[in-house]
Amino acid sequence: MPLRPVLARPRRRSGVVGLTLALGLSGLALTGALTTPATGDDGATAVSETPFTPSLVTITTPDRGSRLILQRLGLDLTEHAGHDYVEAVLHTPADRAALDAAGFDYQVRIPDLVAREVERQRADAAYAAARVSSPLPSGRTAYRTLADYEADMAALAKRRPSLAKRFALPHKTLDGRTVYGIEIGRDVQRAADGRPTFLLLGVHHAREWPSGELAMEFATDLVKNYGTDARIRGLLDRARVVVVPVVNADGFDLSRTDGDVVDLRTLNDADPLGGTGTTLATPGQAYKRKNCRIVDDVDTPDGTCRASLLSPGGFGLGVDLNRNYGGFWGGPGAAATMPGLGSDGGAEAGLADPTYRGAAPFSEPETQNVQQLVRSRQVTMLISNHTFSNLVLRPNGVAPTTIGPDGIPVGDAPDELGLKRLGRDMAAQNGYQNIHGWQLYDTTGTTEDWSYNATGGFGYTFEIGENEFHPPFSEVVGEYLGTGKLAGKGNREAYLIALEHALDTRYHGVLTGEAPVGATLRLRKTFSSPTWSSSFEDFVDSTLKVGRTGRFSWIVNPSTRPVVRSRTYEKPAATPFATKTVEGGSLTPLTGTADYEFVATQPSDLLQVTLDWPTPDDLDLEVFRKNADGSLTSVASSGNLPGEKEIVRISDVTPGTYVARVRNAGSVAPSHTVVFGQYDATTVRTPGKREAYTLTCELRGSVRSSQRIFINRNQTRELDLSRACRQ
Repeated sequence: MPLRPVLARPRRRSGVVGLTLALGLSGLALTGALTTPATGDDGATAVSETPFTPSLVTITTPDRGSRLILQRLGLDLTEHAGHDYVEAVLHTPADRAALDAAGFDYQVRIPDLVAREVERQRADAAYAAARVSSPLPSGRTAYRTLADYEADMAALAKRRPSLAKRFALPHKTLDGRTVYGIEIGRDVQRAADGRPTFLLLGVHHAREWPSGELAMEFATDLVKNYGTDARIRGLLDRARVVVVPVVNADGFDLSRTDGDVVDLRTLNDADPLGGTGTTLATPGQAYKRKNCRIVDDVDTPDGTCRASLLSPGGFGLGVDLNRNYGGFWGGPGAAATMPGLGSDGGAEAGLADPTYRGAAPFSEPETQNVQQLVRSRQVTMLISNHTFSNLVLRPNGVAPTTIGPDGIPVGDAPDELGLKRLGRDMAAQNGYQNIHGWQLYDTTGTTEDWSYNATGGFGYTFEIGENEFHPPFSEVVGEYLGTGKLAGKGNREAYLIALEHALDTRYHGVLTGEAPVGATLRLRKTFSSPTWSSSFEDFVDSTLKVGRTGRFSWIVNPSTRPVVRSRTYEKPAATPFATKTVEGGSLTPLTGTADYEFVATQPSDLLQVTLDWPTPDDLDLEVFRKNADGSLTSVASSGNLPGEKEIVRISDVTPGTYVARVRNAGSVAPSHTVVFGQYDATTVRTPGKREAYTLTCELRGSVRSSQRIFINRNQTRELDLSRACRQ
């Protein structure tokens, strides 16, 4: 049976308070033991001398406002969350102090992550000892090391050289490592021939070991079964699969090797510090998240990544690679370099923040490697594997009502219906939830937010597993192959559905026709990719080599990027048909809140709530709907920069009672004003743009023809380049 973490005693606090104090505490470099308050039978606070240990906690977040505040504490939030909770790793005593000071209720789910590593090692040893091989395609019985991944990719390429080839990505890591991938497809050594690419990625975050295992097992599965499985053969005859099992090679190597160390706290009895010394001496990289960046724009001497031991658990230093991609880089859910206020008005911990986004879009070699892969191919499907939470996440990373840099709501992805449908089909195989990325929490600069918006190729994040970052290996087997009523499905079947989508021309365009034998056709497009505050120059550039028949068929992404396509939002009428204005007084700085009710007696297209105050400081706003039992459900929130007033808009309003909660985020204003307004609204569609590829035909090293090509999803363009390309 898989091991399940034992729940420790809950830690309870009342209310969400003390944000400034919490932020200050989260930045302290505290070490050593921390006395732990505990409540005795008489209600008095007792003091425990138990040293602090890194732990995994479940934090109660009953509404969106509390979740926004939690994001501002600079804690290591996981992807395991629900409508009323988020889990986090507490690496240091300062982390726990910050959570306590902010007043969150939380429960310790894994009280000692280092001890949990020892428990996992024992479980893995027992699993391996009980069998010669596992049911996985590789037969492995334990987690791979970085060297294992590289050797396995090389072995697959040697075993079937016409089907698989290992390749080096162009940018070495900060520690001087080469990152490897494997490409799989019929006649894989041939030049690009028009087949689309399914790109499967693992281990952006160092501690998320199953994300690499499942990617590598799928590569092994394809190579092993190409000759015997008709479905796999048919797919690989028509598509290419590129697998990069370990994107963050430096971080993973630290996490994986430290994850198998002996727990030095077995020597507690001999420790003159009573256990504190051995706790601090135990290597703490098993739960490292980020890469090995120490100083922005400064490389480090090769082999010195372990200097990040200066950061507890390797946590504080580095860049979160899954916030470093260019799409909407620098927006909500991604921390800036210096401590201060983020794009949502919330405080950030700067370099030490777990979501630190780096100095610039694609500042890190690891994300540059993925950027190059996507730029140079027609990647019509992408999955970035992570752990944990049993989720299939789709773009966009921020809520559709979020006001974007252009001053209007960002809306849903233009392909929302298709993205949701494919997510549903994959989730039916692995049993995960099929949701937007923002339903977990706001993120920007993620892999698929960039790849989808830059190319139109569908992209997803898989959050693998239910309980922890790298559970006992037996659970990895079940995640790949499925268990219970999903036995025989699992992520293996989800990946196969993703590969089928890569070929589905209902979602992609097809360029077909004739050209001179041996000619190189090139599709190129240059454009500006938007960040949250500006843009950067971007491009895609893929090629096809015309075969000996002179006929070609090229499956391609649409020429118009999703990010510039038209989108819709609700624009309210000039005046409301129902309104209410409430004047409120001063609120206690940082902790004060006030609630105001508005009763909607009839439905409306839009409910708008504005919050104003006389001084240039900071109040925040959250709006709830009151349920029949008196409980509140959060429906919208606004947390702008200090001095910017707050406004929320709620679409398709049904009759009922709505509650506006004003929260003092840092204001000394003597009063504030809340205005409710119900509006009829009209649906506004932004103009959008139409973009074209430039298609060139190159023969014997020179460009012979060039033309603009427009191509949409589910469209086939017939081209005759045979004469123009010979001129």
